[in-house]
Amino acid sequence: MSDNLLKVRGLKIGATVYPPGEKPHDIKIVHGVDCDLEKGKVLGLIGESGAGKSTIGLATMAYGRGGVELTGGEVWVNDRDILASAQGDIRSLRGGEVTYVSQSAAASFNPAKQIMEQVTEAAIGHGKFSKKEAEERAVTLFRKLGLPDPENIGKRYPHQVSGGQLQRCMTALALCPEPDLVVFDEPTTALDVTTQIDVLAAIKEAIRDTGVAALYITHDLAVVAQVSDDIMVLRHGNTVEYGTTDQIINAPQEEYTQALVSVRSIEHEEKQPTPEPLLTVQNITARYKGTKFDVLHDVTVDLHPGQTLAVVGESGSGKSTLARVITGLLPPRDGTINFAGRMLSKDLGNRTKEDLRELQMIYQMADVAMNPRQTVGTIIGRPLEFYFGLKGAEKRKRVIELLDEIEMGSEFIDRYPAELSGGQKQRVCIARALAAKPKLIICDEVTSALDPLVADGILKLLLQLQKIEDVAYLFITHDLATVKAIADSIAVMYQGKVQRYGSKSHVLTPPFDDYTDLLLSSVPEMKLGWLEDVIANRKMESAGN
Repeated sequence: MSDNLLKVRGLKIGATVYPPGEKPHDIKIVHGVDCDLEKGKVLGLIGESGAGKSTIGLATMAYGRGGVELTGGEVWVNDRDILASAQGDIRSLRGGEVTYVSQSAAASFNPAKQIMEQVTEAAIGHGKFSKKEAEERAVTLFRKLGLPDPENIGKRYPHQVSGGQLQRCMTALALCPEPDLVVFDEPTTALDVTTQIDVLAAIKEAIRDTGVAALYITHDLAVVAQVSDDIMVLRHGNTVEYGTTDQIINAPQEEYTQALVSVRSIEHEEKQPTPEPLLTVQNITARYKGTKFDVLHDVTVDLHPGQTLAVVGESGSGKSTLARVITGLLPPRDGTINFAGRMLSKDLGNRTKEDLRELQMIYQMADVAMNPRQTVGTIIGRPLEFYFGLKGAEKRKRVIELLDEIEMGSEFIDRYPAELSGGQKQRVCIARALAAKPKLIICDEVTSALDPLVADGILKLLLQLQKIEDVAYLFITHDLATVKAIADSIAVMYQGKVQRYGSKSHVLTPPFDDYTDLLLSSVPEMKLGWLEDVIANRKMESAGN
């Protein structure tokens, strides 16, 4: 009998693609990967999008998502090759021996069923427990995972709990059948840093207490360093580096791993403000149409020409709502917006063409911010035609200049969004905003959906363009590492109010208010034992109170 619960040897995974107007052809996704995992241990799989992380994780359940085929190699679970197993054995494996926690719990739960029914379904279906036993085990797991009112939370429906609570419910679902292996697929990526800490701590404690083995898939090396015993770094379906967490974090051998470890090392010197601000948001209070409650309360901030104001806070704090008010998409109940020496109309429909041109926006999801049926040239060219009347060769020349500015080049001008990577799509959105020659660009979580190295490149590009174009940024984010890298001033928002505001050096220097202190202490650091230190400190503070 092997000591390894999971043994992967020479795993190859591929798929057949059917491009429109072209012959179908085969592509390779994973190129002969090997790894081992002992009982009670955690192996972190890290790499950028398309590296093969999730594909390998699903292969441990003998599953290929979306037409993907397991074309070669062996996957051994509990000393049997599951790729050579009968279909009946695989059915008992999935949800019994091996379970799965996806990135989006909200998309994975059935909204029409109570949480308890869904958490216990696999445990009952696989004959591991009776209904009563499964429900008792679920309540024990709810308590272990730090969920509120563990005896009754299972009676709620998915929409009646927060995102972080639902992610912990999904962890309970995965642990309820007493599996041997759990695959965690980016379980905290969509969460705020404060919520992420709670979920990470709960996952780590649950793994330790139950003795289950785990694959932890993520693109964030600082996160995986807190939960993993070993780390495998993947790129383009190949293993780049494989070793203990200590070795990968503190002594990476490969250039790609070294780049991951040093990501977000941008040095940005805080600029002194000019005498007159470009944007003044004064005493803004706002609520959404048809509701009775304000979502912004007396918000006041300034932004100076050529500078970056970072608006930071967790989901629901009012960051994006503030952006909607500034752009005129949500007229405020009270307050004023002064921009470039003039008072802006509260309603978008009453703003001038010059108001629209000088205030541009870049959205979080580049995928849905571009027309998939238009070429890059058309997308970037639209504001050139609308604001400046450029056409034909003159417009094409300016589009190429903008493509050079975002470091892509003229070869991309006739491509469609589907032919671009995530980072390239976001660069095109940046070029489209710059085409209008704005004085202010609102960047709404523009790097949160990107891999760390790609996000790093986008941040460096934005800082470089700011120097060239002298454009100001209002940068909305929940990522404190981004804030430290690019901000000149910071507004910390909580429950629709500005909790702390000022220059970067002021906001990031103690003493802090309780919320800012919690926010800053929740940013994962690239060092071993950081999570345990944070948990211990919070327990001490809680005991002291």
